[in-house]
Amino acid sequence: MTVLKLPKWNMAIGDGEPLFCIAGLNVLEDRDLAFETARHLKAVLGELQLPFVFKASFDKANRSSIKSYRGPGLKKGLELLAEVKEKFSVPICTDIHEIEQAEPIAAVADLVQIPAFLCRQTDLVVATARATQKAGGLLHVKKGQFLAPWDCRNILSKIAEAATPNMTILCERGASFGYNNLIVDMLAFDEMKKLGAPVTIDATHAVQLPGADPRTGGASTGGRREGVPIIAKAAVAAGADGVFLEFHPDPDKALCDPLSCLPLDGAAKLFASLKAIHAAVN
Repeated sequence: MTVLKLPKWNMAIGDGEPLFCIAGLNVLEDRDLAFETARHLKAVLGELQLPFVFKASFDKANRSSIKSYRGPGLKKGLELLAEVKEKFSVPICTDIHEIEQAEPIAAVADLVQIPAFLCRQTDLVVATARATQKAGGLLHVKKGQFLAPWDCRNILSKIAEAATPNMTILCERGASFGYNNLIVDMLAFDEMKKLGAPVTIDATHAVQLPGADPRTGGASTGGRREGVPIIAKAAVAAGADGVFLEFHPDPDKALCDPLSCLPLDGAAKLFASLKAIHAAVN
């Protein structure tokens, strides 16, 4: 059985554990929005008795256009995430982009996320693994859109050699399928779990249409918001140990990937469905 724990928060992910929920904002916009989202999601997931990790990025470094909104940056972003962590007593997940960010991020984030496009960057993976292990956190590594599920073996091998073999959650987020499109292979979850790591589904980014936002003529990523619940439910039915979902009180006004995030007021209904599916499967 593969189970990873966050002892400080009395949370675990893997075989026999409750559905692990990583949820929040795509990117930090302002303090009020972060507080509103964290408050609402904590209430929803607390009622459902599901583990909750609040996620928000301080920087979206991989953007289609240089004009795209990226976030408040490392210093201000981590300060706000630390404030959310203390005020709402929730663990934090955020992305890393550069080696020098490893230690300051690991000091705040309980779950340090390596973006899909960076999952094979050896120096970054090693530095992040070491800093995260030292801080007592876990890694959440997104499988690149260009990788087969079994290719994640090499990612796990790097982390095991650099730090420890028992600190990594793998994340499926779709695979490139021709131009401007992604698909999720439901057989991937079992293949990735065979490698000895819990697996989540990033249903939000799995519905993206890279470089295909009709509103900007390809200067940003498109999306199919209505597909997020479908992929999330299918993935949990296929054996995913957790879900990664992004919300916004007014998705169409979100400053980043508005076509992929879900309305915050729909969180309760969706998570209740996902919990029921997870219970039935397990």
